[in-house]
Amino acid sequence: MTTPLVLVPHSVGPERAEALRESLEAAVPAATVRATTTPAETAEHLPDADGYVGYHLDADARARATNLRWIHCLSSGVDHYDLDALAEEGVMLTNSSGIHAEPIAEQVLWYLLTFERKMHVGQRQQAEGHWERFEGGEIHGKTLGIVGVGAIGGRAAELASALGMDVLGLKRDTSEVPDGVDELFAPDGLHDLLPRVDYLLLACPLTDETAGLIGREELTLLGSDAVLVNIARGEVVDQDALVRALTYHTIGGAALDVFEEEPLPEDSPLWDLSNVVITPHMAGSNPNKLDRWTEILAENYRKLAAGETDLRNRLV
Repeated sequence: MTTPLVLVPHSVGPERAEALRESLEAAVPAATVRATTTPAETAEHLPDADGYVGYHLDADARARATNLRWIHCLSSGVDHYDLDALAEEGVMLTNSSGIHAEPIAEQVLWYLLTFERKMHVGQRQQAEGHWERFEGGEIHGKTLGIVGVGAIGGRAAELASALGMDVLGLKRDTSEVPDGVDELFAPDGLHDLLPRVDYLLLACPLTDETAGLIGREELTLLGSDAVLVNIARGEVVDQDALVRALTYHTIGGAALDVFEEEPLPEDSPLWDLSNVVITPHMAGSNPNKLDRWTEILAENYRKLAAGETDLRNRLV
């Protein structure tokens, strides 16, 4: 049994880094955790670090981290890490998959109900001081398609199913149908799924296979009443094609929490489209994030100390 040094760098924010240090040391009293406040301090301690907890660690920094055995990414998405390089370097990578499932799934429900009940119309009218009655629909009996039925997509499926929606899922492994999903498609069934849905939720990771997954053809298959919800990554959708589809009402609307460029530029046409709801990449925010991070970190720290490699949420 060893006592690994885990580094929580300045880049996660000094207050968050200190909170993570305190929380991890409280969960594992024998743990050695160092939180840094400046780039220089991070660089100083990198060579001694066995573990690294942060959002990103580039190749130059990893080259200086000669003792590094484990990286934990504080987000679920790890598209900014070179997985092949980490495998070659013998560095294990884990992510925070699962900690955002509840808040994101709840926000997805808000997106669905916003469009179904036309709350976005009401909000615009309120901002303009304008009274004009409009009719809302019912989410019960509508069909939700989910691309990526992992922790987030799976929880969204459960909540949507509880409201009486039919749920179609798409994922790589179709050997087991997740709870809340009525019908499961393999990735090559995307074009069969699209015409059948009233709402399409993108909850997949950004990979070489999913980059640009939803383009002009896919948007056309969705139909003029369908609404796209993207809480995955902006690059999963061809944004120019999406703007065109929304402008010409090829699809009914879009709820977007992620974008190709963030913050979304002030001159983006998405700001001015009446059939778009925009949130600033905040769907994963929740008051329980620190506790959920710590649960994963504490389990993996103990395993690292014991020389075990079956880390929770291990990707590499």
